[in-house]
Amino acid sequence: MLVDTHSHLNFDRFEPDRAQVIERALQARLERILNPGVDLNSSREALALAEAFPPVYAAVGVHPNDSHSWGAGSLEVLHELAGRPKVVAIGEIGLDYYRERAPHGLQQRVFRAQLELAAELRLPVVIHTRDASEQDRGASRDVLAILAEWVAGLRASGSELAERPGVLHSYSSGPGFVEQTLSLGFFMGISGPVTFPKADELRQAVAQAPLERLLIETDAPFLAPQPVRGKRNEPAYVRHMVAKIAEIHHLPFDTVARVTTAGAERLFHWQGTSQER
Repeated sequence: MLVDTHSHLNFDRFEPDRAQVIERALQARLERILNPGVDLNSSREALALAEAFPPVYAAVGVHPNDSHSWGAGSLEVLHELAGRPKVVAIGEIGLDYYRERAPHGLQQRVFRAQLELAAELRLPVVIHTRDASEQDRGASRDVLAILAEWVAGLRASGSELAERPGVLHSYSSGPGFVEQTLSLGFFMGISGPVTFPKADELRQAVAQAPLERLLIETDAPFLAPQPVRGKRNEPAYVRHMVAKIAEIHHLPFDTVARVTTAGAERLFHWQGTSQER
């Protein structure tokens, strides 16, 4: 079985055929799909979608590019949403120094506030990191520095979350940050770019990581893998990332599917969310 650990099914591009997209995912052997929010409204939408479709689960959070929407009541709203049974993570949250839609200081404050919420609720985090360029890895450095402080606090308090703190979604920080990512206990989310012809650095990073620390994701409707590049991405296309990782690690497709699906279960505990936490 397969999973898609990051897909924005609530976005408008899925409005005409959302149910059919989910059905195609099931036909492609997917058993779970994680739908993260990017602000309060989309977090509500992600939760509603998860409650309407059994294979879909939700993460709730405010994306760094939406940091300007953060207000006095935002944390309270997220706390309430995160208490629902099908919410399995806080996200997507992090830093984005590419779009520059919010000052770095504001992004960092909103990021830290949501990390504190995740620690309180013992929910893993889905981390967005986007650098200004491959030459300027400032966002990667700042994200990992903040996460290092957070994980140190989790470990010092004996929190069980220290063993499964989260995932760096659509990993793009290159091979130079793999060791630090893994040392903090994070998974690396691998999406469509791993299949792109010029993504040699990303493939090097994937080769460095143990298979047990990789997760498969689409980031649909964005980042369609090379065989369907230019089309709207959707969860059924995770098989292309699985195939590429199998090639990189010299393993059978089914082994990669099994191990990465088990990793997603360890992180999100989504087999056990049918009852209130």
